[in-house]
Amino acid sequence: MEIETIIQFVTLALWAAGFRLYKSLKPLAATHSPGSLPAVSFIIPARNEAHNLPTLLRSLASQPVKPHEIIVVDDGSTDRTAELARELGTTVIASQPLPDGWRGKTWACHQGAQAATGDLLLFVDADTWFEPDGLARILSGYIGGACSVGPYHAVRKPYEDLSLFFNFNMTVGTVPSGLFGQMLLVDRESYRRVNGHETVKGRILENFFLAGQFQAAGIPVRSGTGRGVISFRMYPNGLRELIAGWTKGFAAGAGQTPRGTLLLVVAWMIGLMFAPLGWLMTGDSWSWGATYLLCAAQVGWFSRQIGAFRWFTALLYPVPLGFFFAGFTRSALRSGKAVTWKGREIRAG
Repeated sequence: MEIETIIQFVTLALWAAGFRLYKSLKPLAATHSPGSLPAVSFIIPARNEAHNLPTLLRSLASQPVKPHEIIVVDDGSTDRTAELARELGTTVIASQPLPDGWRGKTWACHQGAQAATGDLLLFVDADTWFEPDGLARILSGYIGGACSVGPYHAVRKPYEDLSLFFNFNMTVGTVPSGLFGQMLLVDRESYRRVNGHETVKGRILENFFLAGQFQAAGIPVRSGTGRGVISFRMYPNGLRELIAGWTKGFAAGAGQTPRGTLLLVVAWMIGLMFAPLGWLMTGDSWSWGATYLLCAAQVGWFSRQIGAFRWFTALLYPVPLGFFFAGFTRSALRSGKAVTWKGREIRAG
């Protein structure tokens, strides 16, 4: 058997194995009516989020299921974050000075939890928004413990399509038993048992480590994808922000991915790279071209489960895949080093 035939066979085998990842691209299953659940306190950490916060708050105001309360923790904003939050009817807490060893987000979440009066705590980032009836759908899938839904990525500019494989890896590395950083629903008693955000106060990707704390305490952790439920737009201010955001701690987060899932993802992405390389090296547009189109179709199907990625992104998938490899390498090289994010110096990783 010729080496080219062997490589193509391996490529197709890895492509087929990639379908095993689809189980991590599914939403939470509804289990009951949300009307029977206790009161839900929303906690929104916000630092200079005047451009994002109104979208989130208006989406909450339009939900058929109403929150018990909405608390915005203003984390030292220099824009109109606090003013807009008050105008839109929320409770605003001015964050106390950042203590040693804490990150801004974990400190804000901690203070919000201390002030909340609901039986369930729902932490959500200010750059997200809920789709119509999204809150009811999340609550209908909540069965206790810690629950998280990965927001659907609203892609609007071509450079944002470069996030494709970062989004994909974040999703398959989290669902079904991890936590997303953008949203966490947990009952007050479970949160108290693990000492809440205090136990992960210095972590950049606090969601990964908080999931571990819940699991170690015997508290169930569930997650799913958020298409039609909750959305966000990541890094809308240009390519520089996108690069900085994805690489500030992504490599460290990948280290928390279950080993089996990580190996499968790596093997699948290697197979994806074999297809265009085989086509370029052999010039066989029939055999390798067909293999490439199979890979592109699979990437396109997967991508629509996690974000509004365009058709040409899947067709040209080696571009975002190469961007992912470069960004992951950059993140690994910067692990442990000081980086600036939202005006604060933090350590990546």
